[in-house]
Amino acid sequence: MTDSPRIFLIRHALVVPAARLIAYGSMDVALCEETLAADRPAYDWLASRLPRGANWYCTPLARTRATAMAVFAAGYPEAELTELPAFVEQHLGEWQGLSHEEFTSMLRDPPHPFWMHGADERPPGGETLSDVVARVGPALEAVADKAGDRGVVIVAHGGSIRAALAHAGAFTPHQAFQFSVKNLSITSLERERGHWRIRTVNEQPPSGLPVAALASREGSG
Repeated sequence: MTDSPRIFLIRHALVVPAARLIAYGSMDVALCEETLAADRPAYDWLASRLPRGANWYCTPLARTRATAMAVFAAGYPEAELTELPAFVEQHLGEWQGLSHEEFTSMLRDPPHPFWMHGADERPPGGETLSDVVARVGPALEAVADKAGDRGVVIVAHGGSIRAALAHAGAFTPHQAFQFSVKNLSITSLERERGHWRIRTVNEQPPSGLPVAALASREGSG
């Protein structure tokens, strides 16, 4: 197994207000244009913080590609974006699109203390977090194998970043939900001699930057 440099996982920017009112999961919802403008300091920070010459990935959902393009616009040299379908957000099945109140009323298991549903909750036609870990883990290994001596940046989602942490740290899905992963935060991992090390989780811009997205509550995707 080829060792790799650090892998930087970025959670996409804040989505439109209407989407924040529902459990949007893997729905393809747009970013909030007002917040994109307000969060320019965060994009400047990301553009300077991320390694140059990295392999860049996003998911098939437009909010991750739009977030990457905002980082490029802030000064990071524009790179080719490769789609990584395995890192798409958890599919909430028939419950996607429900209001948070409606979603909560459908739960069969108690919600997680730090998330809107339990780690083992499987919405009809949807996934558990264990399912997400099962698809994210092999994709993370494959990305690391391909990286060579280059860094890796993956713009993804709260659920898939927590799944990557579960894979790297051998955490249970319940434990993975205990990680805070805010919009535009960085989580970095490193593989050495076939073993994963977690370098940072939920790294945010230096204190004092006026970042609207990072001040908001964590959403559903």
